[in-house]
Amino acid sequence: MAELDTSSGGGHKKGGVKKGKKLSTRVDLTPMVDLGFLLITFFIFTTTMSKPKTMEINMPFKDENMKDEEKSQVPESAALTILLSKNHRVYYYEGIGSDPANPPKLEVTTFKTPGGIRQVLIDKKKAVEDLVRAGRLKSNESVTVLIKPDDNSTYEDFVDIIDEMPINGIKKYAVVDISPVDKEFIALTEAANGGG
Repeated sequence: MAELDTSSGGGHKKGGVKKGKKLSTRVDLTPMVDLGFLLITFFIFTTTMSKPKTMEINMPFKDENMKDEEKSQVPESAALTILLSKNHRVYYYEGIGSDPANPPKLEVTTFKTPGGIRQVLIDKKKAVEDLVRAGRLKSNESVTVLIKPDDNSTYEDFVDIIDEMPINGIKKYAVVDISPVDKEFIALTEAANGGG
């Protein structure tokens, strides 16, 4: 039996009362750092990296036996020239515009469908096929598209017009520097239609 200390007049245990020790409420977050690094490592190894998108470019056919004067011959009736300009405008004309005495009739369209430049390409392809069937063009002739981006055209428009070529089955196309004459055609057309 425990002895009671009667000197202080109370019923306390000998040696005094032990108070309860207050525990610290501090949370140790060190393991959370390890968990964070484990999660980061997990996501790095399980995430698939986005593959770079590539555009296939068909290079022109090179015939060693072809003469220099034959290399750049494109029949006017099989050619279509496309001029990319500002505000997503697409100007085009039949032929290559090589006759200064007879300037081409410049038309304007956009990339919007239905219609737009896609319909122009479809119509031109059909017209060339009709000329081949009628014997007015050689059997190996097909549509040749000359793409001429202006200085104020956008990269988006350039990519869109290149995409239109395989979509419409056009195998012969070339990107050419726009000439001062073509720029003048655009300026005259914009002036005639009330400015740009």
